Amino acid sequence: MQNKSITLAITGASGAPYALRLIEQLVNENYHIFLLISSAAKVVFATEEDIKFPSKKEQLDIFFKERFKASEGQITVCGKEDWFSPVASGSAAPKQMIVCPCSTGTLSSIAMGACDNLIERAADVVIKERGQLILVPREMPFSSLHLENMLKLSQLGVTIMPAAPGFYHQPKTIADLVDFVVARILDHIGVDQKLMARWGYDAGRHT
Repeated sequence: MQNKSITLAITGASGAPYALRLIEQLVNENYHIFLLISSAAKVVFATEEDIKFPSKKEQLDIFFKERFKASEGQITVCGKEDWFSPVASGSAAPKQMIVCPCSTGTLSSIAMGACDNLIERAADVVIKERGQLILVPREMPFSSLHLENMLKLSQLGVTIMPAAPGFYHQPKTIADLVDFVVARILDHIGVDQKLMARWGYDAGRHT
């Protein structure tokens, strides 16, 4: 039985590899994941990873369990209007939530306090309950509206962590760039990750 729970929302911004790698790492760390996937995210996954998600929730549960070798019940897929899901309630939702990747549309809706679907409601719950919400936007360039929404959310305690990998670790592959971003996310939720050495701790490269 997992003793750690987290909500992970995947929206329609580019960045499917980040989400896949993050799920893999959270499963390895024995998190119980409440997984929320927008309709636009399904289009992005088909485009970027050639992954076509099953249409029925039961099939989605099996798909993620098998792909990530998760234990029974470790990944709970929630529908966009599953208002009886624990993530919709302040008394039951996990205290940590990540939106990765986060579209600027979702970011805007969260900033406005909209609760038109379960992703927006889950984020609203985490903010009102003073939990930890991390948004991973992937957009270029950011408009003034995007930046204003990020500032508003940051002032509410939300962590804005753009999918902007660094290069000081001398990446050799796209996977190295993905790991950089995922490692930073894991650092922020308190996971002792092994994907990427923190600055100054890699004696062979950074000292």
